[in-house]
Amino acid sequence: MSLPPNEIVALLIAVSFAAGLNVYATVSTLGLLGHFGAIGLPPGLHLLAGWPIIIACAALFAVEFLADKVPAFDLIWNALHTFIRVPVAALLAYQATTSLTPVEQLAATLAGGMIAFIAHGGKTAVRAAVTPSPEPLSNISLSLAEDALAIFLTWIATWKPYIAAAIAALLVIITVVLIRWVVRALKSLFRGAENELRA
Repeated sequence: MSLPPNEIVALLIAVSFAAGLNVYATVSTLGLLGHFGAIGLPPGLHLLAGWPIIIACAALFAVEFLADKVPAFDLIWNALHTFIRVPVAALLAYQATTSLTPVEQLAATLAGGMIAFIAHGGKTAVRAAVTPSPEPLSNISLSLAEDALAIFLTWIATWKPYIAAAIAALLVIITVVLIRWVVRALKSLFRGAENELRA
């Protein structure tokens, strides 16, 4: 059974945030849940429930699982994925809302991309702040937490979409505040390094 329009929108809020953290984990989780009938995917997303998409995304998730835990390389990986996570989240939102009016569909697409961009930006900013740390444990712990959160948000969105949307909305607010804090901290760090070099 397909979800009603309000639940589709709530689902997309959570899924977009999850995709901004780890798009491969999000899509493979959605695909598996759809394939085994745990959720009625909107018609535009039925393709996700096919084994080729599930297997491809699961394989890419395995690659990201390793790549995202290597300090410094994870920054390059995340920078490149700006051009994957955000467009895929927008595309998921577009495809999921084909039953809505064109204006609503466009709004959902823009919102999906923006939510994914905020999640992705927060993840990248925090990594930029943590990567200079000499020990790899903080990087690995962050990456594991992000992977788990992406899967959890996608899973809970399939049976409690409003709760998942509320969690995602709260995370968006926290992320925006966190990004500002990290940017200020990095600016302060670079200013301090510049002053030391001049001295």
